[in-house]
Amino acid sequence: MAAPNVLLIDALNLIRRVHAARPETKDRSDGAASLDACVHSLRRALSECRPTHVICVFEGHGPSWRNELFSGYKAGRPPMPEDLQASLPRFKEAFLSEGVRSVEKDSIEADDIVATLADKIALRGGIAVILSTDKVFLQLLSANIRVRDHFRKSFLDRSFVREKFGVNPDQLVDLLALAGDSTNAIPGVPSVGMKTAARLLEQYGTLEHVLEQARTIGGRNGTALEEHADDALLARRLIRLRQDIELGLNLQSFRYPG
Repeated sequence: MAAPNVLLIDALNLIRRVHAARPETKDRSDGAASLDACVHSLRRALSECRPTHVICVFEGHGPSWRNELFSGYKAGRPPMPEDLQASLPRFKEAFLSEGVRSVEKDSIEADDIVATLADKIALRGGIAVILSTDKVFLQLLSANIRVRDHFRKSFLDRSFVREKFGVNPDQLVDLLALAGDSTNAIPGVPSVGMKTAARLLEQYGTLEHVLEQARTIGGRNGTALEEHADDALLARRLIRLRQDIELGLNLQSFRYPG
């Protein structure tokens, strides 16, 4: 049997990007225009990626383990527009009519579900293609896990990460732990920006080694690294995706009829 080629769709990333690009007209304020555009985008992704299986992953309700670990997680992030939130069941129905089933788990972030699914697929020798523009998934890149930017119609590979962030994919979590992730209101080490973090990781390799060499680094950055070492380690825990979520899903249930 051929190895599966599984398309994992970051549902809200797709929907919110399409919705933001297509403001509703006065006579279509119920989200219909965004719904039509999302279905069109879904069809294009299916045509371009030609998957054997497809799983569309939505956010569940309730706070996640990250909120319990850090109360400021995602603080200040604008809420989803009310009309879009109310329309989500219709998006799921429309996707199902295209042969694409959706999943979600309360108190578990979609990112962790996607990461867990990708890891399980890769371990089986399959290919997992994550459809998302969220940089957090770039930490998963491997021979069997790919990330596709649907809107740029391109795969975001190792060379993309190297060019954009100055590090390798396996260093991306450490980079964001040092520099912070403003998207999710995760503070890094004060005075250490992305370029400085990339330079430190280029020199020392890992977050642990950077922190161990804080006194050697010296100056304002060295002092900040010493004083905020625990913050950086906490940030890394928050940024690193979990790949051990118990999902109880059967991949065959998500076979795409094509």
